[in-house]
Amino acid sequence: MIPLTPSQTVGPFLHIALDWSDGADAVREGTTGAVWLRGRIFDGAGEPLPDAMVETWQADADGRFDHPDDPRRALEAPAGFRGFGRSATGADGEWAIRTVKPGVVPAADGAPQAPHIDVSVFARGLLDRVVTRLYFSDEADSNAADPVLSTVPEHRRGTLIAQRTDDGYHFDVRLQGDGETVFFDL
Repeated sequence: MIPLTPSQTVGPFLHIALDWSDGADAVREGTTGAVWLRGRIFDGAGEPLPDAMVETWQADADGRFDHPDDPRRALEAPAGFRGFGRSATGADGEWAIRTVKPGVVPAADGAPQAPHIDVSVFARGLLDRVVTRLYFSDEADSNAADPVLSTVPEHRRGTLIAQRTDDGYHFDVRLQGDGETVFFDL
């Protein structure tokens, strides 16, 4: 019998093997209503990860996805809207994506979901990406009624809330340890 070989993990190749031609822009520069999402990725010891990658997927400002499976989508996506962003982390674990704040989208049962962005993180030591959601601090009423956020224990919901800044929002991701970000099993 041949012994099993160790599993492979997502590794530091991210910076060179998964370049995204549009870079950190989910919308084009100069797009009306564009904001920056910025944050840092931390490991379980609280150290920043300089070799991780963040991907985002979201609806446009009207709550429509630029995807054929969204029956509500416009015939054409708003000019410059891609809905997808990708950012490698820098030396201090920082990442940044230029986008627009999404609108309300319906859940499977039709109930409104608060404006949110799906966030995937790839990093060393992870066998698979981890997936979370970024909600907005200035959407308290919508957040309180969100059917997904309401399933998260109240004392952990803050790990999913991005804080307003001068030019957008700040959202750190902690992969383990104190203040670990809530991740979803997809």
